Amino acid sequence: MRHNDLLWAAASLTVGLILLAADAYIRRPVPSYLLIGPLLITCLGVAVRRSRPVLALGLGVVAFLGDFALGPSLGTILIVTDNLYAAVRYGPRPLGRWMLSITSVIAVVGGAVAGFIFSDLAAFAIALVQAGLVGVTPVLTALFMRQLEDQAVAERARAEQVARLAELDRKTAVQAERARMARELHDMIANHFSAIAIQSTAVLSRKDLDAAAVRRVLESVRENSVQGMAEMRSMIGLLRQDGEEVEAVRLRLAEADGLAERAREAGLEVRFRVDGAARELPAPVDLAGYRILQEALTNALKHGGKEADIVVGYRPDEVVLTVDNPVDGVRSGLPGAGAGIVGMRERAALVGGLAESGPHDTGWRVHAVLPTAERS
Repeated sequence: MRHNDLLWAAASLTVGLILLAADAYIRRPVPSYLLIGPLLITCLGVAVRRSRPVLALGLGVVAFLGDFALGPSLGTILIVTDNLYAAVRYGPRPLGRWMLSITSVIAVVGGAVAGFIFSDLAAFAIALVQAGLVGVTPVLTALFMRQLEDQAVAERARAEQVARLAELDRKTAVQAERARMARELHDMIANHFSAIAIQSTAVLSRKDLDAAAVRRVLESVRENSVQGMAEMRSMIGLLRQDGEEVEAVRLRLAEADGLAERAREAGLEVRFRVDGAARELPAPVDLAGYRILQEALTNALKHGGKEADIVVGYRPDEVVLTVDNPVDGVRSGLPGAGAGIVGMRERAALVGGLAESGPHDTGWRVHAVLPTAERS
Protein backbone atom coordinates (compact mmCIF):
# COMPACT_ATOMS: atom_id res chain seq x y z
CA MET A 1 0.00 0.00 0.00
CA ARG A 2 1.19 3.48 -0.82
CA HIS A 3 1.13 6.22 1.77
CA ASN A 4 -0.97 8.56 -0.36
CA ASP A 5 -3.51 5.81 -1.07
CA LEU A 6 -3.83 5.07 2.66
CA LEU A 7 -4.53 8.75 3.34
CA TRP A 8 -7.07 8.81 0.51
CA ALA A 9 -8.76 5.67 1.91
CA ALA A 10 -8.95 7.24 5.38
CA ALA A 11 -10.46 10.43 3.94
CA SER A 12 -12.99 8.39 1.93
CA LEU A 13 -13.99 6.43 5.01
CA THR A 14 -14.47 9.64 6.96
CA VAL A 15 -16.67 11.17 4.27
CA GLY A 16 -18.63 7.92 3.93
CA LEU A 17 -19.34 7.82 7.67
CA ILE A 18 -20.44 11.45 7.61
CA LEU A 19 -22.87 10.71 4.77
CA LEU A 20 -24.23 7.70 6.67
CA ALA A 21 -24.70 9.87 9.74
CA ALA A 22 -26.54 12.37 7.53
CA ASP A 23 -28.92 9.60 6.40
CA ALA A 24 -27.63 9.68 2.80
CA TYR A 25 -28.97 6.21 2.06
CA ILE A 26 -32.21 4.47 1.23
CA ARG A 27 -33.77 3.01 4.36
CA ARG A 28 -34.64 -0.65 4.43
CA PRO A 29 -35.75 -2.95 7.26
CA VAL A 30 -32.15 -3.64 8.31
CA PRO A 31 -29.94 -1.92 10.89
CA SER A 32 -28.19 1.08 9.33
CA TYR A 33 -24.86 0.22 10.94
CA LEU A 34 -24.61 -2.76 8.58
CA LEU A 35 -23.95 -0.25 5.77
CA ILE A 36 -20.56 0.40 7.38
CA GLY A 37 -19.40 -3.04 6.20
CA PRO A 38 -19.61 -2.32 2.45
CA LEU A 39 -18.12 1.12 3.12
CA LEU A 40 -15.08 -0.42 4.81
CA ILE A 41 -14.66 -2.91 1.97
CA THR A 42 -14.68 -0.25 -0.74
CA CYS A 43 -12.30 1.96 1.31
CA LEU A 44 -9.93 -1.02 1.53
CA GLY A 45 -10.04 -1.07 -2.28
CA VAL A 46 -9.01 2.59 -2.26
CA ALA A 47 -6.02 1.71 -0.07
CA VAL A 48 -4.72 -0.75 -2.70
CA ARG A 49 -5.91 1.21 -5.76
CA ARG A 50 -2.43 1.49 -7.36
CA SER A 51 -0.58 -1.43 -5.84
CA ARG A 52 -3.39 -3.99 -6.49
CA PRO A 53 -5.84 -2.40 -8.97
CA VAL A 54 -7.56 -5.69 -9.89
CA LEU A 55 -8.08 -6.45 -6.18
CA ALA A 56 -9.50 -2.94 -5.76
CA LEU A 57 -12.00 -3.71 -8.53
CA GLY A 58 -13.06 -6.97 -6.86
CA LEU A 59 -13.51 -5.24 -3.49
CA GLY A 60 -15.52 -2.50 -5.15
CA VAL A 61 -17.86 -5.00 -6.83
CA VAL A 62 -18.40 -6.88 -3.55
CA ALA A 63 -19.00 -3.62 -1.69
CA PHE A 64 -21.44 -2.38 -4.33
CA LEU A 65 -23.49 -5.57 -4.29
CA GLY A 66 -23.58 -5.65 -0.47
CA ASP A 67 -24.48 -1.98 -0.23
CA PHE A 68 -27.16 -2.32 -2.92
CA ALA A 69 -28.71 -5.21 -0.99
CA LEU A 70 -28.70 -3.25 2.31
CA GLY A 71 -29.30 0.28 1.14
CA PRO A 72 -27.91 1.52 -1.08
CA SER A 73 -25.88 4.43 0.41
CA LEU A 74 -24.47 7.46 -1.37
CA GLY A 75 -21.00 7.32 0.22
CA THR A 76 -20.29 3.71 -0.78
CA ILE A 77 -21.49 4.25 -4.37
CA LEU A 78 -19.26 7.31 -4.79
CA ILE A 79 -16.21 5.45 -3.50
CA VAL A 80 -16.96 2.47 -5.75
CA THR A 81 -16.50 4.80 -8.74
CA ASP A 82 -12.89 5.29 -7.57
CA ASN A 83 -12.43 1.52 -7.47
CA LEU A 84 -13.58 1.32 -11.10
CA TYR A 85 -11.35 4.22 -12.11
CA ALA A 86 -8.25 2.75 -10.41
CA ALA A 87 -8.79 -0.69 -11.98
CA VAL A 88 -8.87 0.77 -15.51
CA ARG A 89 -6.17 3.40 -14.94
CA TYR A 90 -3.58 1.22 -13.21
CA GLY A 91 -4.67 -2.31 -14.13
CA PRO A 92 -3.95 -4.44 -17.22
CA ARG A 93 -4.60 -2.62 -20.48
CA PRO A 94 -7.24 -5.12 -21.85
CA LEU A 95 -9.23 -4.68 -18.63
CA GLY A 96 -10.20 -1.15 -19.66
CA ARG A 97 -11.88 -2.29 -22.88
CA TRP A 98 -13.72 -5.05 -21.05
CA MET A 99 -14.87 -2.68 -18.30
CA LEU A 100 -16.20 -0.17 -20.83
CA SER A 101 -18.25 -2.86 -22.53
CA ILE A 102 -19.53 -4.34 -19.27
CA THR A 103 -20.50 -1.03 -17.65
CA SER A 104 -22.22 0.13 -20.85
CA VAL A 105 -24.26 -3.06 -21.05
CA ILE A 106 -25.14 -2.83 -17.33
CA ALA A 107 -26.26 0.78 -17.76
CA VAL A 108 -28.55 -0.08 -20.68
CA VAL A 109 -29.93 -3.23 -19.06
CA GLY A 110 -30.45 -1.45 -15.74
CA GLY A 111 -32.33 1.37 -17.44
CA ALA A 112 -34.47 -1.10 -19.37
CA VAL A 113 -35.32 -3.07 -16.21
CA ALA A 114 -36.25 0.12 -14.37
CA GLY A 115 -38.40 1.27 -17.26
CA PHE A 116 -40.13 -2.12 -17.41
CA ILE A 117 -40.76 -2.32 -13.67
CA PHE A 118 -42.16 1.19 -13.37
CA SER A 119 -43.63 1.25 -16.90
CA ASP A 120 -42.25 4.74 -17.28
CA LEU A 121 -39.85 6.12 -19.88
CA ALA A 122 -38.59 8.65 -17.37
CA ALA A 123 -37.59 5.86 -15.02
CA PHE A 124 -35.65 4.26 -17.86
CA ALA A 125 -33.82 7.52 -18.59
CA ILE A 126 -33.05 8.22 -14.92
CA ALA A 127 -31.75 4.70 -14.29
CA LEU A 128 -29.68 4.81 -17.49
CA VAL A 129 -28.07 8.13 -16.55
CA GLN A 130 -27.40 7.06 -12.97
CA ALA A 131 -25.83 3.76 -14.07
CA GLY A 132 -23.78 5.62 -16.66
CA LEU A 133 -22.51 8.11 -14.08
CA VAL A 134 -21.58 5.35 -11.61
CA GLY A 135 -20.10 2.85 -14.10
CA VAL A 136 -19.34 4.28 -17.53
CA THR A 137 -18.05 7.74 -16.55
CA PRO A 138 -15.16 6.61 -14.29
CA VAL A 139 -14.15 3.98 -16.87
CA LEU A 140 -14.10 6.53 -19.71
CA THR A 141 -12.19 9.01 -17.53
CA ALA A 142 -9.57 6.39 -16.70
CA LEU A 143 -9.20 5.40 -20.35
CA PHE A 144 -8.77 9.05 -21.33
CA MET A 145 -6.15 9.65 -18.62
CA ARG A 146 -4.29 6.50 -19.58
CA GLN A 147 -4.24 7.61 -23.22
CA LEU A 148 -2.82 10.99 -22.18
CA GLU A 149 -0.21 9.20 -20.07
CA ASP A 150 0.75 6.97 -23.01
CA GLN A 151 1.06 10.01 -25.27
CA ALA A 152 3.27 11.71 -22.70
CA VAL A 153 5.49 8.62 -22.48
CA ALA A 154 5.68 8.45 -26.29
CA GLU A 155 6.56 12.15 -26.52
CA ARG A 156 9.21 11.72 -23.84
CA ALA A 157 10.69 8.74 -25.70
CA ARG A 158 10.60 10.71 -28.95
CA ALA A 159 12.32 13.65 -27.27
CA GLU A 160 15.00 11.34 -25.88
CA GLN A 161 15.47 9.82 -29.32
CA VAL A 162 15.82 13.27 -30.87
CA ALA A 163 18.33 14.18 -28.16
CA ARG A 164 20.32 11.00 -28.88
CA LEU A 165 20.28 11.73 -32.61
CA ALA A 166 21.40 15.29 -31.95
CA GLU A 167 24.23 13.98 -29.78
CA LEU A 168 25.24 11.54 -32.54
CA ASP A 169 25.17 14.39 -35.06
CA ARG A 170 27.29 16.50 -32.72
CA LYS A 171 29.82 13.70 -32.27
CA THR A 172 29.91 13.11 -36.03
CA ALA A 173 30.47 16.81 -36.61
CA VAL A 174 33.25 16.85 -34.01
CA GLN A 175 34.93 13.84 -35.62
CA ALA A 176 34.64 15.43 -39.07
CA GLU A 177 36.09 18.68 -37.74
CA ARG A 178 38.96 16.83 -36.08
CA ALA A 179 39.69 15.03 -39.36
CA ARG A 180 39.58 18.33 -41.23
CA MET A 181 41.92 19.97 -38.71
CA ALA A 182 44.31 17.02 -38.88
CA ARG A 183 44.33 17.21 -42.68
CA GLU A 184 44.86 20.97 -42.59
CA LEU A 185 47.72 20.68 -40.11
CA HIS A 186 49.30 17.87 -42.14
CA ASP A 187 49.18 19.85 -45.36
CA MET A 188 50.31 23.01 -43.61
CA ILE A 189 53.31 21.62 -41.79
CA ALA A 190 54.50 18.77 -44.00
CA ASN A 191 55.61 21.01 -46.87
CA HIS A 192 57.58 23.45 -44.76
CA PHE A 193 59.22 20.94 -42.46
CA SER A 194 60.01 18.51 -45.24
CA ALA A 195 61.90 21.29 -46.99
CA ILE A 196 63.65 22.19 -43.73
CA ALA A 197 64.66 18.58 -43.10
CA ILE A 198 65.95 18.07 -46.65
CA GLN A 199 67.96 21.29 -46.61
CA SER A 200 69.38 20.58 -43.17
CA THR A 201 70.36 17.07 -44.26
CA ALA A 202 72.08 18.50 -47.35
CA VAL A 203 74.10 20.97 -45.30
CA LEU A 204 75.15 18.31 -42.82
CA SER A 205 76.15 15.84 -45.54
CA ARG A 206 78.14 18.30 -47.65
CA LYS A 207 81.59 19.32 -46.43
CA ASP A 208 82.53 21.35 -49.49
CA LEU A 209 79.89 24.11 -49.19
CA ASP A 210 81.21 27.65 -48.88
CA ALA A 211 79.84 30.18 -46.43
CA ALA A 212 77.60 31.83 -49.04
CA ALA A 213 75.92 28.53 -49.97
CA VAL A 214 75.43 27.63 -46.33
CA ARG A 215 73.91 31.07 -45.73
CA ARG A 216 71.46 30.67 -48.63
CA VAL A 217 70.33 27.28 -47.30
CA LEU A 218 69.91 28.68 -43.80
CA GLU A 219 67.91 31.62 -45.15
CA SER A 220 65.63 29.19 -46.95
CA VAL A 221 65.29 27.14 -43.76
CA ARG A 222 64.39 30.29 -41.87
CA GLU A 223 61.84 31.33 -44.50
CA ASN A 224 60.13 27.93 -44.38
CA SER A 225 60.10 28.03 -40.58
CA VAL A 226 58.61 31.52 -40.47
CA GLN A 227 56.02 30.66 -43.12
CA GLY A 228 55.01 27.49 -41.30
CA MET A 229 54.72 29.34 -37.99
CA ALA A 230 52.62 32.06 -39.62
CA GLU A 231 50.18 29.56 -41.10
CA MET A 232 49.96 27.63 -37.84
CA ARG A 233 49.37 30.87 -35.89
CA SER A 234 46.61 31.80 -38.31
CA MET A 235 44.88 28.46 -37.83
CA ILE A 236 45.19 28.58 -34.03
CA GLY A 237 43.73 32.08 -34.13
CA LEU A 238 40.72 30.76 -36.03
CA LEU A 239 40.27 27.96 -33.51
CA ARG A 240 40.41 30.40 -30.60
CA GLN A 241 38.14 33.03 -32.10
CA ASP A 242 35.09 33.93 -30.04
CA GLY A 243 32.38 36.42 -30.91
CA GLU A 244 33.32 38.44 -33.97
CA GLU A 245 34.76 36.50 -36.84
CA VAL A 246 38.48 36.78 -37.48
CA GLU A 247 39.45 37.00 -41.11
CA ALA A 248 41.63 34.07 -42.04
CA VAL A 249 44.70 34.30 -44.24
CA ARG A 250 43.31 33.04 -47.52
CA LEU A 251 45.61 30.77 -49.49
CA ARG A 252 45.08 31.29 -53.21
CA LEU A 253 45.92 29.12 -56.14
CA ALA A 254 47.23 32.26 -57.84
CA GLU A 255 50.07 32.22 -55.28
CA ALA A 256 51.17 28.72 -56.27
CA ASP A 257 54.33 30.17 -57.79
CA GLY A 258 55.43 30.85 -54.19
CA LEU A 259 55.13 27.12 -53.51
CA ALA A 260 57.28 26.42 -56.54
CA GLU A 261 59.89 28.95 -55.39
CA ARG A 262 60.15 27.41 -51.92
CA ALA A 263 60.49 23.96 -53.49
CA ARG A 264 63.35 25.29 -55.64
CA GLU A 265 65.05 26.64 -52.54
CA ALA A 266 64.72 23.17 -51.00
CA GLY A 267 66.68 21.72 -53.91
CA LEU A 268 63.88 20.66 -56.27
CA GLU A 269 64.01 21.85 -59.86
CA VAL A 270 60.47 23.04 -60.52
CA ARG A 271 59.02 24.11 -63.88
CA PHE A 272 55.82 26.05 -63.33
CA ARG A 273 53.32 26.90 -66.08
CA VAL A 274 49.86 28.44 -66.19
CA ASP A 275 47.50 27.56 -69.05
CA GLY A 276 44.64 29.94 -69.67
CA ALA A 277 43.79 33.22 -68.01
CA ALA A 278 44.08 33.19 -64.23
CA ARG A 279 40.90 34.42 -62.51
CA GLU A 280 39.29 34.74 -59.12
CA LEU A 281 38.16 31.36 -57.79
CA PRO A 282 35.71 30.42 -55.04
CA ALA A 283 37.48 30.33 -51.68
CA PRO A 284 37.03 26.56 -51.13
CA VAL A 285 38.42 25.81 -54.60
CA ASP A 286 41.32 28.21 -54.03
CA LEU A 287 42.28 26.52 -50.76
CA ALA A 288 41.80 22.99 -52.10
CA GLY A 289 43.94 23.67 -55.19
CA TYR A 290 46.68 25.30 -53.13
CA ARG A 291 46.83 22.42 -50.64
CA ILE A 292 46.81 19.79 -53.38
CA LEU A 293 49.79 21.43 -55.09
CA GLN A 294 51.52 21.81 -51.73
CA GLU A 295 51.05 18.13 -50.91
CA ALA A 296 52.17 17.05 -54.39
CA LEU A 297 55.38 19.09 -54.08
CA THR A 298 55.96 17.73 -50.57
CA ASN A 299 55.69 14.16 -51.89
CA ALA A 300 58.03 15.05 -54.76
CA LEU A 301 60.57 16.39 -52.27
CA LYS A 302 60.33 13.36 -50.00
CA HIS A 303 59.93 10.50 -52.45
CA GLY A 304 60.55 11.75 -55.97
CA GLY A 305 63.52 12.77 -58.03
CA LYS A 306 65.16 16.19 -58.31
CA GLU A 307 62.61 17.86 -60.58
CA ALA A 308 58.88 18.44 -60.94
CA ASP A 309 56.59 19.96 -63.56
CA ILE A 310 53.53 21.93 -62.44
CA VAL A 311 50.74 22.94 -64.79
CA VAL A 312 47.75 24.99 -63.60
CA GLY A 313 45.09 25.04 -66.29
CA TYR A 314 42.15 27.46 -66.13
CA ARG A 315 39.10 26.16 -68.02
CA PRO A 316 35.70 27.86 -68.35
CA ASP A 317 34.08 25.83 -65.54
CA GLU A 318 37.02 24.18 -63.84
CA VAL A 319 40.66 24.38 -62.95
CA VAL A 320 43.00 21.47 -63.75
CA LEU A 321 46.15 20.81 -61.72
CA THR A 322 48.92 18.49 -62.89
CA VAL A 323 52.17 17.74 -61.08
CA ASP A 324 54.66 15.34 -62.71
CA ASN A 325 57.89 14.21 -61.16
CA PRO A 326 60.30 11.34 -61.91
CA VAL A 327 60.77 8.53 -59.41
CA ASP A 328 64.41 7.58 -58.93
CA GLY A 329 63.79 4.91 -56.32
CA VAL A 330 65.90 6.74 -53.73
CA ARG A 331 63.99 7.39 -50.53
CA SER A 332 64.69 10.57 -48.62
CA GLY A 333 64.37 8.83 -45.27
CA LEU A 334 61.77 11.34 -44.09
CA PRO A 335 58.80 9.85 -42.24
CA GLY A 336 55.37 10.07 -43.80
CA ALA A 337 51.92 9.89 -42.25
CA GLY A 338 50.43 8.16 -45.26
CA ALA A 339 47.61 10.70 -45.34
CA GLY A 340 48.81 12.88 -48.21
CA ILE A 341 47.12 11.08 -51.12
CA VAL A 342 43.95 10.50 -49.13
CA GLY A 343 43.93 14.16 -48.11
CA MET A 344 44.20 15.32 -51.72
CA ARG A 345 41.27 13.14 -52.74
CA GLU A 346 39.17 14.37 -49.82
CA ARG A 347 39.91 18.00 -50.58
CA ALA A 348 38.93 17.57 -54.20
CA ALA A 349 35.76 15.68 -53.25
CA LEU A 350 34.71 18.43 -50.84
CA VAL A 351 34.45 20.91 -53.73
CA GLY A 352 32.89 18.36 -56.08
CA GLY A 353 36.11 17.57 -57.92
CA LEU A 354 38.38 14.62 -58.48
CA ALA A 355 42.03 14.01 -57.61
CA GLU A 356 44.08 11.06 -58.83
CA SER A 357 47.70 10.11 -58.21
CA GLY A 358 49.81 7.23 -59.41
CA PRO A 359 52.54 6.05 -61.79
CA HIS A 360 52.68 7.85 -65.14
CA ASP A 361 55.24 6.97 -67.81
CA THR A 362 58.51 6.79 -65.89
CA GLY A 363 57.44 8.97 -63.02
CA TRP A 364 54.57 9.91 -60.77
CA ARG A 365 51.63 12.15 -61.59
CA VAL A 366 49.10 14.01 -59.47
CA HIS A 367 46.10 15.14 -61.48
CA ALA A 368 43.18 17.09 -60.01
CA VAL A 369 40.10 18.61 -61.63
CA LEU A 370 38.23 21.15 -59.49
CA PRO A 371 34.93 22.66 -60.70
CA THR A 372 34.75 26.44 -60.35
CA ALA A 373 31.06 26.94 -61.11
CA GLU A 374 28.78 27.53 -58.10
CA ARG A 375 26.93 24.33 -57.17
CA SER A 376 23.16 24.70 -56.68
